Amino acid sequence: MIRRHVTLKLATSLDGRIATSSGESRWITGEAARAEVHRMRAQVDAVMIGASTARADAPSLLARTDPAPARQPARVVVTTRLELPPEGRLFESLDQSPLIVFGAERASPARQAILEAAGARIEQVPRGSAGLDIGVVLERLAERGMGAILAEGGGQLAASLIAAHVVDRLEWLRAPILLGAEGRCAIGGLALAALSHAPRWRRVALRELGPDLWESYERA
Repeated sequence: MIRRHVTLKLATSLDGRIATSSGESRWITGEAARAEVHRMRAQVDAVMIGASTARADAPSLLARTDPAPARQPARVVVTTRLELPPEGRLFESLDQSPLIVFGAERASPARQAILEAAGARIEQVPRGSAGLDIGVVLERLAERGMGAILAEGGGQLAASLIAAHVVDRLEWLRAPILLGAEGRCAIGGLALAALSHAPRWRRVALRELGPDLWESYERA
């Protein structure tokens, strides 16, 4: 089995929010931070997001670097019920990179047929304690030769990865703004009953990117 390495990228306000209460998120971080994210994408096999992020942001998830990367990462969307619109930039760029959509076993055959007709590859995996079994998702990607994964959110996907203890590295881009409790959290619920249960991280780098901070962490 190919060696797996999962990086979770977070681009947030100082108080850990990825969007306003209305879902506005462009752009929390500045141009230099966004350029760094494109370089991260160019270095991995696949970029992963949840369905909520796909619907809200309509991203392409391609790596826009100069020079262009030798190959684009595959794009992966995790959605329990296959609730993904079959249009937008993910589907408009299928000639540059495949789109793999993971849904629950026995998810809607009608939605699966629509997404497949639009060009997506559908993978059905078992459910986990909250959403899909993320460990199985990563195993399926490794079977396809995709071991280096960059997860870009949203909050539910980030929480699932952290709760499953599969995140090897955190890349946290933090903008000097505050969005308050109404803003959307970068990491969903972890159901921690005690501080001793909290996943711990070791900071390995701290850099300035224009007005933003870029913090890198590895699992302690």
